[in-house]
Amino acid sequence: MQDASRTLDLVFGALAEPNRRAMLTRLSHGPATAGELAQPLKISKPAVSQHLKVLEAAGLVVRTRQAQWRTCTLRTEPLDEVSAWLDRQRAAWQESFDALENRLREMKRERGPQTAREERDEGTTDR
Repeated sequence: MQDASRTLDLVFGALAEPNRRAMLTRLSHGPATAGELAQPLKISKPAVSQHLKVLEAAGLVVRTRQAQWRTCTLRTEPLDEVSAWLDRQRAAWQESFDALENRLREMKRERGPQTAREERDEGTTDR
């Protein structure tokens, strides 16, 4: 449980920065070098390196070396974990909203038709 929580913290932290999201978007089209990732961004090469370290720590990027080239590749498994967590949160909130809606219906029924008529009549006398 603690590992899953740490993974979520790292992934959400990595996704919180626009340049890192831009890098991930680029990597969704295929592997790229750090230079290719840096090209459209207005940041220094050391900043690109730091962003890649954050993405690696979150498990979102893997860097491999072939001869003199270092290639970055997107890993989607951490995003799958985030998606599953969001689905669970969405389901819990939907359940809460459904319970609230049911309770409001019950309260309206308990007040009965007389109260609803009185409320309508009060609304017309305010005009």
